[in-house]
Amino acid sequence: MYRTIVVGTDGSATADKAVDVAGELARACGAAVHVVAAYPPVKSAVLASVGASSGGLSAPAWLGDDERVAAEEVVRRAGERLAQSGVTAQTVARLGEPADALLATAEEVEADLVVVGNRGMTGVRRYLLGSVADRVAHHAHCSVHIAHTC
Repeated sequence: MYRTIVVGTDGSATADKAVDVAGELARACGAAVHVVAAYPPVKSAVLASVGASSGGLSAPAWLGDDERVAAEEVVRRAGERLAQSGVTAQTVARLGEPADALLATAEEVEADLVVVGNRGMTGVRRYLLGSVADRVAHHAHCSVHIAHTC
């Protein structure tokens, strides 16, 4: 049924549930799994302050590395979680907003299915940006499974 599944995670307990759902589906279908975590771009205000403090030079290469390293750790742990249940996964930490990272990865690997959790950001941030599940469901080129994660 499914050959390639993409699942997003931010390392939270609710995201772990979405990863588990993707693992169950992958085992049932013999599908490949790609686990994605997004990390934010460096804010322009930070770049401006670095540039001003360094005499107008561009931001150092290490700026933003903490976020990338944290995202890499999140997907590494999710990959290990899947491996413990007998599913091998490719992992990727990707620069950008979570929905965009999931959609781009799904396109690149020609995914049949994207799995996302139904819980994530809340409050004003969700109102202003919209939920990841909503954006993915409306823009994915493939089927989307919204896992009940709470």
